[in-house]
Amino acid sequence: MASQSSSFDMKPTLFVLAAGMGSRYGGLKQLDGLGPNGETIMDYSVFDAVRAGFGKIVFVIRKDFEEDFRNIVLAKYQDRIPCDVCFQSVDAVPAGCTYNPERQKPWGTNHAVLMGKDLIREPFAVINADDFYGRDSFRVLADYLQTIEGTEGNYCMVGYRVKNTLSENGSVSRGVCTTDADGCLTNVVERTHIEEMGNAIVYSDETGDHPLDPDTPVSMNMWGFSPEYFRYSEQAFCTFLAEHGNELKAEYYIPSVVNELIVSGKARCRVLDTTAKWFGVTYAEDRPQVVMKINELIQQGVYPEKLF
Repeated sequence: MASQSSSFDMKPTLFVLAAGMGSRYGGLKQLDGLGPNGETIMDYSVFDAVRAGFGKIVFVIRKDFEEDFRNIVLAKYQDRIPCDVCFQSVDAVPAGCTYNPERQKPWGTNHAVLMGKDLIREPFAVINADDFYGRDSFRVLADYLQTIEGTEGNYCMVGYRVKNTLSENGSVSRGVCTTDADGCLTNVVERTHIEEMGNAIVYSDETGDHPLDPDTPVSMNMWGFSPEYFRYSEQAFCTFLAEHGNELKAEYYIPSVVNELIVSGKARCRVLDTTAKWFGVTYAEDRPQVVMKINELIQQGVYPEKLF
């Protein structure tokens, strides 16, 4: 863990997961214009990444989305920062691995990350395309990634306080985290049904409702890795397919792989604290609130009225 290799001077890469359809929201929400000049949430992430010091953006998308994505999205960034794309599909599995031929959808967030292995050679961050993370989160993430150049096994995660990540329009899924005395992640568990009930925040599972402290750190899928993470991910994916490849709905999540690496002693994951308020369009009813919040940030001078 944390081994030293030859040093290099590279800016980190931002890896944006943009392959999913918005099943609850409907349509390609990655292209939904929420800013005053039609800016998408991705536009704000790219803007924040550029000013935080990232040197390249890589997007993972669906192949049938490529033409629209290049024309509508990438064209805006071409004079600001180098960009590239890779593709996620259900059949993108390592040689020799098998799965149920009736499987229709790709394998989840860490499968999406694995698609970038041929394009990324430097420390990189991973975010969702449809989450608004906030300016400071990109700054602390870029700063940390600069400190791990030339090392292995020193990962990070931006931890949001669960009270700052909820939707007023329904339950949300969050990776609930625990940390050690050094601020490193010891465990992350995906809770698929978190919401406010009265004055409390609870998660629900098959055993009932359970309270959560409002300041509990949760993962909003904002991670930082050194590039050997791709090697670990491919190995873990082969194991995952051997165990779950016949299942039609099994998901290969980032937290599962990070957990395995922490337990095995191959990596540690620093939780970068933030008081930033995450927001996103989980439900269609969230959209007006997101538009309002973006306009408030523009009025405060955090963003210009026109990004690009």
